[in-house]
Amino acid sequence: MKDQGTYQPYSYYQLMETSLRELLVEKGIVSNEAVNAEVTAMRGRQPERGAKVVARAWVDAEYKKRLLANGTAACEELGLEIPALKLVAVENTPQVHNVVVCTLCSCYPWPVLGLPPVWYKSAPYRSRAVIDPRGVLHEFGLELPADVEVRVWDSTAEIRYLVLPERPAGTEKFTENQLAALVTRDAMVGVAKVTPPPAGAKA
Repeated sequence: MKDQGTYQPYSYYQLMETSLRELLVEKGIVSNEAVNAEVTAMRGRQPERGAKVVARAWVDAEYKKRLLANGTAACEELGLEIPALKLVAVENTPQVHNVVVCTLCSCYPWPVLGLPPVWYKSAPYRSRAVIDPRGVLHEFGLELPADVEVRVWDSTAEIRYLVLPERPAGTEKFTENQLAALVTRDAMVGVAKVTPPPAGAKA
């Protein structure tokens, strides 16, 4: 039994997941082994996969066009499987800033970003990202000029969104791998920008 001082009760979604999984196993629809294998695979997916996509789009204009036209196909070009999902890439520009949310539950572009962070699944983020996106971005430390349009994209079970952040200044001579190292999960969700490299950083 867990120590009472550290025990945390299951959240609503944890209880739902556990109940559904146990029911599916009991009915023989899936096995525990299959569930564990899928969980392991999902945990192996990290934001570095999405960063690879972003970096390629920054250095290859034709790839960027394909990414914005068909995110699923463009990711698959790089060997990233996007099973049964439509992945839509939305581009940040000096005039437009995109933010991704799922108001219904916690749909997330897990094939390219891995498991969602706790804050993404929280009720405050899911509700306020739509009605007060600038306030939410402020809480993440991101202040946007008043003339920048903020677009909020609501994910669904079939459609997921990936933000293509603006390429930061000072990276003109960076390699694709060096660029990918700058890209964060939060920038690909839209609650942050990609931080420019430190002054004097060598390409």
